[in-house]
Amino acid sequence: MARGVSYVSAAQLVPMLRDSRIAVVDVRDEERMYDAHIAGSHHFASDSFAERLPELAQATTDKETLVFHCALSKVRGPSCAQMYLDYLSEAKEDSGIKNIMVLERGFNGWELSGRPVCRCKDAPCKRVCS
Repeated sequence: MARGVSYVSAAQLVPMLRDSRIAVVDVRDEERMYDAHIAGSHHFASDSFAERLPELAQATTDKETLVFHCALSKVRGPSCAQMYLDYLSEAKEDSGIKNIMVLERGFNGWELSGRPVCRCKDAPCKRVCS
């Protein structure tokens, strides 16, 4: 199981996204509906995140690494990542999650660096990042 929360840059995340054992968790609230998102990401808004922890666990049962982000990854992304790590630590069953990460500079940094974004309204997004 994951031991702590670490950070990953956009440049490091791009090749990681080719691995089906990686999941991106977008914890932005309403801005996700108006802005783009990272293709293939799950949306678990921070304002209801605590109540949806079991749902996130179910949605990511086959994943080894979760990468959390919000707009800037200064408050909501890191807070939700830590909350999920605490949830896994308290869970009775063993999770396959080995890494909990936060995307440096968040979605805004991802988009500003020219990384690919998706503008679909699907939740979870079913598109593949290219």
